[in-house]
Amino acid sequence: MFIRAYQSSDCNELAELFYNTVHTVNAKDYSKEQLDVWVPGQMDLDNWNQSFQEHESMVAVDDGVIVGFGDIDSEGYLDRLYIHTDYQRRGIASALCDYLEQAVRGNVVTHASITARPFFERRGYEVVKEQQVERKGIFLTNYVMIKDRK
Repeated sequence: MFIRAYQSSDCNELAELFYNTVHTVNAKDYSKEQLDVWVPGQMDLDNWNQSFQEHESMVAVDDGVIVGFGDIDSEGYLDRLYIHTDYQRRGIASALCDYLEQAVRGNVVTHASITARPFFERRGYEVVKEQQVERKGIFLTNYVMIKDRK
């Protein structure tokens, strides 16, 4: 496995990985209704591509297959970190997170799902608050978490 910078040509594959991962891995912690508003079938790929280009965005590749991705903005907000359903628990998220955390100065903040919270806690992130995020009238629980790097 190796990690490389995001390319615009990755966007469609990342959107598919994102959809499949959320609807499979996060299904143990969220209802189908919640998953459907979190990641609907159709995504605005132009907006996603622009967001990836504005952030430090990295892609993990194994044997020619994109197995994970993550991005962080210049202020230290770790926006996305998703690993292909068939490649969970192989150190890919840790490798991506290591790279992303080193790409910025200061603290790192993320909004972690119920599913991702234990991963971030093992990395030294602390829950600042639990929140309910509303999407199309449906509420999803997540956690504002911070890694203090002072």
